[in-house]
Amino acid sequence: MPPLGSPTPPAETVTALARRYRLELDMGTTPGTPIWTLVPGVTEFTPKVEPTQQEVTTYDAEGWSEQAVTMLAWSIETTIAHRAHPVTGKFNAAQEALRKASRSFGAKSYVTVRYYDRNGADDAQQGLALVKWEPDGGGPDEVDTIKVTLTGSGPLAEITNPAASGGTFAVKPGGDA
Repeated sequence: MPPLGSPTPPAETVTALARRYRLELDMGTTPGTPIWTLVPGVTEFTPKVEPTQQEVTTYDAEGWSEQAVTMLAWSIETTIAHRAHPVTGKFNAAQEALRKASRSFGAKSYVTVRYYDRNGADDAQQGLALVKWEPDGGGPDEVDTIKVTLTGSGPLAEITNPAASGGTFAVKPGGDA
């Protein structure tokens, strides 16, 4: 029992793993009918929401600076292992769609993506993004990796996690995913 006046220790004692995220790309061609496709080979994944803050200080603040958030911008920085079919050598379709969008203009330069906690936790987002595709290069003994930056265009919407409530990637009883 904690000493009198001490806060109760949190019940959440397990640290989440970075690999909990799953990234998917809408490969559908019919508006309103998404075909969510895994972007395979993710080796690093960093989702970001960055606020734009503006000063709103008035005389009433008595010399203290005041700020207000006036805009939000979202992005995803990820590194992927470039995947190819073992027999045909053809690159993965979702990865190719990202590469092609990065070299396009207008509507073809946008992709719809979603990411979520593969264990079913309440952490799932979806949005429209522009793609930056940057091969990492390297020596003859290195694997082909690509840095992909998805820059949001419009809102990053919270969605119901597709893996929640027994979804494909929800944790099964006994701890197996």
